[in-house]
Amino acid sequence: MLQGFKEFVMRGNVVELAVAVVIGGAFGAIVTAFVDYIVNPLIGAFVPTGDLAAWTITIPGIVTDAELGIGGIISALINFLVIALVIYLALVMPMNKMAERRAAKLGIVEEIPPTSEELLIEIRDLLAAQNAGR
Repeated sequence: MLQGFKEFVMRGNVVELAVAVVIGGAFGAIVTAFVDYIVNPLIGAFVPTGDLAAWTITIPGIVTDAELGIGGIISALINFLVIALVIYLALVMPMNKMAERRAAKLGIVEEIPPTSEELLIEIRDLLAAQNAGR
């Protein structure tokens, strides 16, 4: 049992995943600081409180007023979008380009799937040929 676990852990995938999680956490901290100290103050200039994270909307109630921390949600959304954009630009786009270059180098041509109209024409022609053969 321990031998199987050792083989599992020593495989490259687990180690690469662990490294990715650590780097992702550190990168997340950098982006969060960027959003908190640069983006939020710029957007905060346009909200009533002057601070995006502190922006709340008060909903009057029967007994007490409820405050929704809308600024914190917007800040988290901006943080997510910035992380997603950077991941796309830094990792996904270059990996796609490398895959395209590798496929071109190997002579692999990506087949374009037929449109619905082309499929319908093909079905029509097959049905016509089948009916003509009767």
